[in-house]
Amino acid sequence: MTTFLKNLIRNRVMLLMVLPGTIWFFFFSYLPLVGTVAAFKEYRFSREGFWASLMKSEWVGWDNFKFLFSTSDAWLITRNTLFYNIAIIFLGLVFSVALAILLSELVNKRLAKLYQTGMFLPYFLSWVIVGYFAFSFLSMDRGMLNQIIGWFGMEPIQWYSEAKYWPYILVFVALWKTIGYSSVVYLASILGIDKSLYEAAMIDGASKWQQIRNITIPLLSPIITIMTLLAVGRIFYADFGLFYQVPRDSGTLYSVTNVIDTYVYRGLKTSGEIGMSTAAGLYQSVVGFVLVIISNYVVRKVDKDSSLF
Repeated sequence: MTTFLKNLIRNRVMLLMVLPGTIWFFFFSYLPLVGTVAAFKEYRFSREGFWASLMKSEWVGWDNFKFLFSTSDAWLITRNTLFYNIAIIFLGLVFSVALAILLSELVNKRLAKLYQTGMFLPYFLSWVIVGYFAFSFLSMDRGMLNQIIGWFGMEPIQWYSEAKYWPYILVFVALWKTIGYSSVVYLASILGIDKSLYEAAMIDGASKWQQIRNITIPLLSPIITIMTLLAVGRIFYADFGLFYQVPRDSGTLYSVTNVIDTYVYRGLKTSGEIGMSTAAGLYQSVVGFVLVIISNYVVRKVDKDSSLF
């Protein structure tokens, strides 16, 4: 019996545990990779099914990519996607770590669990519901913000027609929805830090801020780096629900709410060009992969233990 078979039998229980995840990845992550061929074809439907449609469609090479980036909106959607993701990644990191540290410092653990549950809840809300929450605040007639503004004798704001406010609104809503979930990872890491380190620092007279700065944050740096690298890999992906449902697809806001994902969706809805939408998805994946490789290489040069691979 070969060494491979011996290891297979010895680790059969572990292999059975990862089998469901392996099957899921195969069907939903690896098998669909075949469909990326549509990015290089003028995809046309066939009555014989998807595979026949894919094989019989005309090969157009890079034409779908040219069409995607030849429009006047190409720079706009790329800029919006990048800037929003950079802001959300940076601010999300800062607030998530700060929130995790604050929760870890609460003496009343029952109260900490209550706060954590309350901040964790928005993550499970769909963007449709969040969009209606935002509308209840921003509605021209009955919105809470306009009512507060009216109390001070100011004119109500047409939020869904004023593009200048929406970069701040979208970043705020994204952080409100995701910070509670992101902080759980950092909170778990903080709870795993050896308590004797803090006890030694207290004996030496270190203040709470000095303990956080010299113990907590340095020991959190590996997980912070890994989470940031994973986020960088999706920097060209925008959360479709955030940019479509929350602004209620208002045409006057496209200059600040139109990102690659919403642009492709609207193009697919109006023209039905599956090849172009596949090209956009492939472009996002390739750029994200390259960014992860480059970022990981830089991190590996600085600190080998903090890199992904």
